[in-house]
Amino acid sequence: MGGLKQLKSLKIAIFSWESIYTDRVGGLSNATTYLAQSLAKYHEVHFFTRGGTDFTLANVHYHTWNPSGSNIIKYCNNLSYGLLSRFYEYDNDKPFDILHFNDWHLVEAFHQLQHRNCVFSYHSTEYGRNGNMHGDWWEFHEISGKEWYCGVIAKVCTVVSDTLQQEVVDLYKLPKEKLYVIPNGIIVEQFDVCIDTADVKHRYGIHYLAPLILYIGRLAYQKGPDIFVQAIPMIRDYRWDVQAIVAGGGGMYDYLKGLAYGNPVQVIGFIQDTEYIRLLNAADIVVIPSRNEPFGIVLLEAWSAGKPVVVSNVGGLSENVTDYITGIKVDCTPEGIAWGVNWYLSRPYEMEKIGMKGQSEVQSYSWDIIADRMMYMYRSILPAE
Repeated sequence: MGGLKQLKSLKIAIFSWESIYTDRVGGLSNATTYLAQSLAKYHEVHFFTRGGTDFTLANVHYHTWNPSGSNIIKYCNNLSYGLLSRFYEYDNDKPFDILHFNDWHLVEAFHQLQHRNCVFSYHSTEYGRNGNMHGDWWEFHEISGKEWYCGVIAKVCTVVSDTLQQEVVDLYKLPKEKLYVIPNGIIVEQFDVCIDTADVKHRYGIHYLAPLILYIGRLAYQKGPDIFVQAIPMIRDYRWDVQAIVAGGGGMYDYLKGLAYGNPVQVIGFIQDTEYIRLLNAADIVVIPSRNEPFGIVLLEAWSAGKPVVVSNVGGLSENVTDYITGIKVDCTPEGIAWGVNWYLSRPYEMEKIGMKGQSEVQSYSWDIIADRMMYMYRSILPAE
């Protein structure tokens, strides 16, 4: 905690279009909110985001704007200028030392403030999310252009993995030395809880001895939930009593319901955090079948709960998992996912050992450790004291 604690306190502005306490979409909300809370233990932190009411929580001051717009580009443009006006309300007698922008959504505000000490964080890229054009062509190019511009005007950028660093270099031709690799973090205690596994399984009509294989995440093409559903028959060929649950919100819900028809797969859609934690701890194996994954926060959550994981051999998942030690890395195909799950099912001792090793590994991803690294990066762009 030396970097956070021992040097002069800073005034920090964090810009993110989502937080876990306001409008929440995906993993960006966790990353920005928990970073802010760790920084706020020793610094003055203001968080500019969507919402209708200002509030202070865990020493972080949240300032909100309720945007409008007929498409995502106009919506975020309105959000940018709204939050820019909110920023100026608090950048008065004591100006902000650091301005930290996260992803492309607030690029217009970033443009206006680029003369300040600005940091930009890539949590993913539009190519990674929709590179195969599973989205709108016009939006794809607009957003990609904004991501490029954010990287150009920032004094320094962060990325969540080596893979994402190389992706940004290849896409936007930014110098590699401008991109600092700082991973996401986790609050381990949130996911390592005692629950009645049999009771949770019973609520979903699953026998307490039946292996439960879980997918949790956005129901989006990038995340590969369809790959998981297609793997279930091959897993059932190996072990007849396997049951599967697909949880999360997203545009593929109806498609996945159809794909799962006739198979022992429950596509339950969005669930609250409390139910997610219960399901995660009741699961026997967690599958993360992403086609593209800059980092993969679900990996840290599964490790926190001591669960063995099967992950696609891509991106941050491939970087962070040590094969056969903290998880199983497989091809991003139904056959690959099925092979990984069946490998565990045939080796219950290895399954338990790998789950425990992951739980040990996740300790190094504490948000306080990550915030410490971020603080040293902040100070690298400040004038010498």
